[in-house]
Amino acid sequence: MSDKRVWLFREGNSTMRNLLGGKGANLAEMTNLGLPVPPGLTITTETCMDYINHGNKMPAGLMDEVKAALKDVENQTGKKFGDKTNPLLVSVRSGARLSMPGMMETILNLGMNDETVEAMINLTKNPRFCYDSYRRFLTMFGSVAWDMDRQKYFESEVEKLKEKEGVKEDTKISADGWKSLIPIYKKVIKEVTGKEFPQDPYVQLEEAIEAVFRSWNIPRAVAYRNMNKIDHNFGTAVNVQTMVFGNMGDDCATGVSFTRNPATGENKFYGEYLTNAQGEDVVAGIRTPKEISELSVEMPELYKQYVDIAKKLENGYKDVQDMEFTIEKG
Repeated sequence: MSDKRVWLFREGNSTMRNLLGGKGANLAEMTNLGLPVPPGLTITTETCMDYINHGNKMPAGLMDEVKAALKDVENQTGKKFGDKTNPLLVSVRSGARLSMPGMMETILNLGMNDETVEAMINLTKNPRFCYDSYRRFLTMFGSVAWDMDRQKYFESEVEKLKEKEGVKEDTKISADGWKSLIPIYKKVIKEVTGKEFPQDPYVQLEEAIEAVFRSWNIPRAVAYRNMNKIDHNFGTAVNVQTMVFGNMGDDCATGVSFTRNPATGENKFYGEYLTNAQGEDVVAGIRTPKEISELSVEMPELYKQYVDIAKKLENGYKDVQDMEFTIEKG
């Protein structure tokens, strides 16, 4: 077992899948290739199994190691976790050594609270984006970390809000509309769980890391491993990465793509995306994504940059590449 439990992206490489998981190893490799990867850290798969084998108990000292690594990420980004003027927000994602798409959990926009949302508004001058990001975080935190029914307690309120504002799409909801959901969400979290939503970003982070560790053994993940004969003792890594926002406006986008058609093998860029969205929207079916080829018309320079990066990766890995991307403010 490795003594080192937390690795910065720049410290790993693509040969470390077993320890850093597929996602963590690839983020490390891309970082070291000089590609535009938002900085972050990976908690090892072994640490996940240590957590599970000790009755879902956080290993002693782990959060101290996470905090030390996060300080390095803060230095790289010039932002500070929980800061009242320039806050660092992160995503917390799973990443097993073998691909298990959609089987485990993700939390986005972590670090949002009543103070950092105001700091984000001051920085971006875009209250709609900030309140949207905060309500998304409350939704994911409540449903993923504390096992609340997402549709019943959160998405149903979005539907009511769209009806109230007379709009059909989430993208048309006003800043005040998104803002109005925040106290509603915090209240329902308290009513259902008996716990206050934590304003301390480090408490949020620890809860999220535990949620990803636990997601290794949720029923759909266990069933997937049984079906695909994946060892139940592999565990998942946890990737904590600087957030990039695809939901700041129409000059932002997020999507998934392949360097070739995965069904036919045709050497043609293949995938889909949404403007003014976060990654979860592409797979959630809330809006209809656009063909990736349309990005070459909407954002030609960025599309060219993305294709160039994709070709570099395919040449480097000598295989078709499956990629996720986010564009923030062009």
